[in-house]
Amino acid sequence: MSEQQSTSKFMQNGVVKWIEHRMPIFSFIDHSVGSGYPAPKNLSYWWNFGSLAGLALIIMIVSGIVLAMHYTPHTTLAFNSVERVMRDVNGGWLIRYLHMNGASFFFIAVYIHIFRGLYFGSYKNPRELLWIIGVLILLAMMATAFMGYVLPWGQMSYWGATVITNLFSAIPVVGDSIVTLLWGGFVVDNPTLNRFFSLHYLLPFVILGLVVVHIWALHTFGSNNPTGVDVKGPQDTIPFHPYFTIKDLFGMGVFLLIFCFFVFFAPNYFGEADNYIPADALATPPHIVPEWYFLPSYAILRAFTNDFILYWPISWLMTAKLAGVIAMFGSIILLALVPWLDTSKVRSARFRPIYKWFFWIFVLDWIVLGMVGAHPPEGIWVLLGQISTIYYFAHLLVILPILGVIERPKALPESISASVTQPAE
Repeated sequence: MSEQQSTSKFMQNGVVKWIEHRMPIFSFIDHSVGSGYPAPKNLSYWWNFGSLAGLALIIMIVSGIVLAMHYTPHTTLAFNSVERVMRDVNGGWLIRYLHMNGASFFFIAVYIHIFRGLYFGSYKNPRELLWIIGVLILLAMMATAFMGYVLPWGQMSYWGATVITNLFSAIPVVGDSIVTLLWGGFVVDNPTLNRFFSLHYLLPFVILGLVVVHIWALHTFGSNNPTGVDVKGPQDTIPFHPYFTIKDLFGMGVFLLIFCFFVFFAPNYFGEADNYIPADALATPPHIVPEWYFLPSYAILRAFTNDFILYWPISWLMTAKLAGVIAMFGSIILLALVPWLDTSKVRSARFRPIYKWFFWIFVLDWIVLGMVGAHPPEGIWVLLGQISTIYYFAHLLVILPILGVIERPKALPESISASVTQPAE
């Protein structure tokens, strides 16, 4: 029986027809991820990471809801409530390790998803809004992950919250008021923990809403593809189901195997040992470091070591702290502007020989920033962080616009079908 016949038989079921007439949920699913959604026939496994990120989000939401049932958002009880989950709750250790490692794998999938989009030009017209929504998802993920890291109320949780929230004090005029609002007082204390717990529980559902909008925007113009060539007709597409659903399921299987390896055999690989020590406001850790997925941003924050004077539009002192905060948030905001910073008309780096090299330099630069963020700001790491930060912004603000003007791309295939029958060198 063909897939079309199977789908038709399903839709002719009496119960399905009754529901479909009143709420067309089945046709919506079919047009979203089923045989009714035509996808470019040349999609590679690099397109799997969107669905893997969705799987990670589901794992995080489900495990997070269970953990919230046992967590106590109070400074004197939070650490012990987490330990109780680990020791006394049936399967609690598994649920917590799923949640802890799920955050890292969520970020891994999203980061690969972003870099894939940068390589194949998935941000270009007409998918600019799709890309911007993706950047908003990344920002919401960062906020959620930071607040979640505070909840165990270990040493690194407490001091990480103190250092990061105190950054807002660098904002002129309103900075101190913002910090006081975040803290709920004049130090990181119980009101802070309550605020962070509430927002940490709420934001995943905001992320879920953004993901729905992201998928909606994706299906408006369809997926990009490795060639970056638009779909010319039915000959360039195949039904999403079963061809790409099987591909996604295979990717999920591999993803879950790797994920389970870390959950069961290396659950604390991505964590910090200091966070298994109860928070102590009188004992500062020798090196305060955030989770690995914040390290590139953390390195950019620390790249500014000296105050300097700005003379335009008026003369005023820019503190190193304020400059770091602006650069850290600017590094994410600039990603949202990439559709307009990249002036090339060609989407895929496969046909952009110069951009391809600069892309991999950019990836290497991001990795170096992560390494810098993991080390104390001393010695060679200070200079390396400054050089990497300069290149990060130079790539987005200078190299991308110039390459679009001077680069001579390779000839594009006439269609997706042509690229499949005669692959590009």
